[in-house]
Amino acid sequence: MYEPIRTKSVHALADDADFPHRSRAEELRIQLSGHLSALLAVTDELGLDAAAEAIAAQVSRLRGAPPARHAGLSGADPAALHRRALALAGRALVVAASRADTAAAILAAERMDAHTAALAESVPDQGREGGADAGERSDQRLVGAH
Repeated sequence: MYEPIRTKSVHALADDADFPHRSRAEELRIQLSGHLSALLAVTDELGLDAAAEAIAAQVSRLRGAPPARHAGLSGADPAALHRRALALAGRALVVAASRADTAAAILAAERMDAHTAALAESVPDQGREGGADAGERSDQRLVGAH
């Protein structure tokens, strides 16, 4: 009554595909090295040589080869670069924690702290009413803090 199927099913398993698959650990390693490489480019542009060398060492460890270094300067605002570096370090920290890479996680956390401190120094007392004296008032509360 029914004719037999003569062609391969479109629902064939993906494992039968003829392209190489990567493990989750491999994907996380690639992702972490990518985030750290981007952080390295921003760190080089900020002129933070010691931090850049530490990041380059981690990228070398993950990739098995030294990273390509950022050669040109974009002339971007340092505060914008610190914000970008903070975001990249945060992403690197999340991926490092996912793959239980303690060395990369510590480095990313240190970079987050450094860029947060740099942003705090570069931003004047914004959001405060009346300058430094307003921060001493006990009735001042954060929005949403109850």
